[in-house]
Amino acid sequence: MLCSKRKVKSSRTQCQAGGGLGDLSLQEADGVLHPGLVMAPSQPNTGLFVGLNKGHIVTKRELPPRPCSRKGKTSKRVHFVRNLIREVAGFAPYEKRITELLKVGKDKRALKVAKRKLGTHKRAKKKREEMANVLRKMRSAGVSDKKK
Repeated sequence: MLCSKRKVKSSRTQCQAGGGLGDLSLQEADGVLHPGLVMAPSQPNTGLFVGLNKGHIVTKRELPPRPCSRKGKTSKRVHFVRNLIREVAGFAPYEKRITELLKVGKDKRALKVAKRKLGTHKRAKKKREEMANVLRKMRSAGVSDKKK
């Protein structure tokens, strides 16, 4: 098995840490993986035990989707309940502040406020985007009301 000797965070080499090239579907160039380069599609087995595509021919079974594959996807019921709660309870004070900052065009400041309240940059970006979508919907609803 090939192994690059580049160090991982610990004192072990990448090969020992399970980062070897044994089961990789990407090609390696100069010790760095390039996600843009993809290996050619694999050929079906020939049924012979020697050669390039050696191995017994088997039929691939179609397995039902596993529960872990739907991780992170909200169900219809949960989506409905969350929307109902948002409609009844309204926005939190920090969310109102974020929307005010977005109205005046201070996106960066809105991100900073969200990050202080939520803790991580990723959550803050998601919250800012959510508040921007709410503003967009309010504006589009306001425009449609004015036309009527």
